[in-house]
Amino acid sequence: MKVYLDDERRTPDGWHRVYWPDEAIALLKTGIVTDLSLDHDLGDDDRGTGYDVVLWIEEQVALHGFVPPAMQVHSANVSARTKMENGIRAIEAMVSRRAE
Repeated sequence: MKVYLDDERRTPDGWHRVYWPDEAIALLKTGIVTDLSLDHDLGDDDRGTGYDVVLWIEEQVALHGFVPPAMQVHSANVSARTKMENGIRAIEAMVSRRAE
């Protein structure tokens, strides 16, 4: 399953759209997510941001051996995008070290 977290953009063909981090995390917990595309700003910071999903994945990889999906960021928020991409790189490095 390809999961697209966004509050405004059109969902690409073949992707399952979610609007909130908890929805994305619930799907990630099923183990069937193969690809994940994240926006940062979702319209209500009290409900979370795309970065919250990155943090959840990072914790699951570090503590529980979670196998993350392929991840990308499509946020227009440049500073948040950079922060999220750095988090994804850290996750990929952890997975890489674990495979050695």
